[in-house]
Amino acid sequence: MSRRATEEFLPLKPVDLEVLLALATEDRHGYGLVQQIAEHTSGLIVLDPGNLYRVIKRLLTDGLIDESPAPPAAAGDERRRYYRITPLGGRVLAAELERLRALISAPGARAAAQRFTP
Repeated sequence: MSRRATEEFLPLKPVDLEVLLALATEDRHGYGLVQQIAEHTSGLIVLDPGNLYRVIKRLLTDGLIDESPAPPAAAGDERRRYYRITPLGGRVLAAELERLRALISAPGARAAAQRFTP
């Protein structure tokens, strides 16, 4: 696979960002991703299996995540596939977080927040 620039992936779709964030801390299987994303977003993003696996397939194709071996604690359940963030995925995640930080810290964003805060 050719080395792609992180900027090619930006801005990330919200669900892609959430998957990469969930995998940044540990390898997870599909249901673990669904649980972590629902928890992290306070239930705003709840993925059904069809949508989750379309996202996973795209992130695998793009080289942002990869399958990982199941941890020893998961022995006995060979059906579960575990995923991990790749070095490229980590760089893309870091670039997206920096892009979002710059966006929300811009003077216009602060003024809008102050104006529309109840």
